[in-house]
Amino acid sequence: MAADTARGETGVHVALLRGINVGGKNKLPMADLAAMFREAGCDEVQTYIQSGNVVFRAGVALAADIPSLISESILRRFDYRVPVIIRTRRELEDVVRTNPFAETGTEANKLLVFFLADLPDRARVEALDPDRSPGDEFAVVGREVFVHYPNGVARSKLTNSYFDSGLSTIGTGRNWRTVTKLLDLATAAS
Repeated sequence: MAADTARGETGVHVALLRGINVGGKNKLPMADLAAMFREAGCDEVQTYIQSGNVVFRAGVALAADIPSLISESILRRFDYRVPVIIRTRRELEDVVRTNPFAETGTEANKLLVFFLADLPDRARVEALDPDRSPGDEFAVVGREVFVHYPNGVARSKLTNSYFDSGLSTIGTGRNWRTVTKLLDLATAAS
């Protein structure tokens, strides 16, 4: 944890919402989402694309409360449940730095990162089936699952549901271009 946020000073964070504005379901205008973050006490709020990515500035205590505050606000206003996962700018830097597929020349549009709400139990990680979806490969690194989909995501058996169930947590996926863009935005906001 950064020294500045450990003292309660503000830091830059990224919120990743799961399952909004996908296939016409769970519609949530980004202006409304940004307003919810501001109402919760966040500063310098900016959204990126329509799939629920929010870069914001907040103290460490507020950032820790944001997943429940925003989920509850969405439930009250829109009547659906949306998991919210938070990463600090530094954690996002670590995700980019520790990408196990970086040196293999994996195309950005064939790489997805699932951001997990919780650190998965080691035994659960080891129980995941590396041959579940032939051709696809994955690596669990901390609270992230990196997945290479050489034939695309559509027919893969390495789904959000598979990792949620297997790792006993909730996650949300972002393609590699979105991950690096969010890091750029978070770095610019720092």
